[in-house]
Amino acid sequence: MKMTGRKNTGSASVPLLVLLSLGFCFATYNLLTILMRNIAIMRSVVDDSNRKLLSDPILEMRDNMQKQKTSGSPFHVALTATDAPYSKWQSRIMYYWYKKKKDLPGSEMGGFTRILHSGNPDNLMDEIPTIVVDSLPAGLDRGYIVLNRPWAFVQWLEKATIEEEYILMAEPDHIFVNPLPNLADGGYPAAFPFFYIKPAENENIIRKFFPEENGPVTKVDPIGNSPVIIKKDLLEKIAPTWMNVSLRMKDDSETDKAFGWVLEMYAYAVASALHGVKHILRKDFMLQPPWDFQTGKRFILHYTYGCDYNLKGELTYGKIGEWRFDKRSYLRGPPPRNLSLPPPGVPESVVTLVKMVNEATANIPNWDTE
Repeated sequence: MKMTGRKNTGSASVPLLVLLSLGFCFATYNLLTILMRNIAIMRSVVDDSNRKLLSDPILEMRDNMQKQKTSGSPFHVALTATDAPYSKWQSRIMYYWYKKKKDLPGSEMGGFTRILHSGNPDNLMDEIPTIVVDSLPAGLDRGYIVLNRPWAFVQWLEKATIEEEYILMAEPDHIFVNPLPNLADGGYPAAFPFFYIKPAENENIIRKFFPEENGPVTKVDPIGNSPVIIKKDLLEKIAPTWMNVSLRMKDDSETDKAFGWVLEMYAYAVASALHGVKHILRKDFMLQPPWDFQTGKRFILHYTYGCDYNLKGELTYGKIGEWRFDKRSYLRGPPPRNLSLPPPGVPESVVTLVKMVNEATANIPNWDTE
């Protein structure tokens, strides 16, 4: 009986095992089917998200600079300046190269205005198209002269008749090295990204002026107001906010200490974000010697940094070189004509800068008198 019982138990287990195996296979099949269906759905969602990201105009134009999207519309060049000798000689060089590049193929530069925010006409009124606006009330800028820039734009936009739909905000130490097209795209202004404007790293300060209800701090672009090509109607909205944010930042001691001489740049970036304006970031907009070595296909040369080299052509930044060009060497008057060229080995961008300064000074009448 014991032998029989074992035999019955063994024979009964075979169909049970078959049944269990079939059930396991069926369950595995269903599980795999569900997983494959979910993976397909997830892939579809991801692909759809990627399509949305790739079609986003800001991301597309930031990451696909080789497409060189431009608006095709002319823009007005607006240069903010003072009547100080330092500002005057730079403005004259800037205007010289504007005239040289304006009508070349690829240029979409329209009219030109020097917005003189010293409050009174000066001796360049007949040489450079100029409109005079008021400076801030005495003491309000606290020695921070560029705080007058947003206030200058507010006044100019209110009183001037500007034919072009777009505006380039420019500075005296800009030289047009190539004909500049309109890099903006409709409601998306074009701007140069500055490596030292870091909203995310200064979030605690940025939040004083861009509260959390306005969205993530990444909405604040790493830019200043110049160079920027922007639609006139957008700038009319942003400029008063830019002015107010600048003054508020200057009044806040923590912000003033943290941002220093780039405070007004941060103010423009925050003001734009408050109006929901995002910029197309164009690294080809500008080069800055001595850190950028080649002019290439960039459009504006910005000579804000000193260029110091030894006679071997080696950079000695932070130490006065055996050869140097630094705009701050000429605070009280213009540089002389025919500056010496850099020694061999110095980057092409620096050589180009000196050659362009020399050409301008050789052709601008009465250069040494200003």
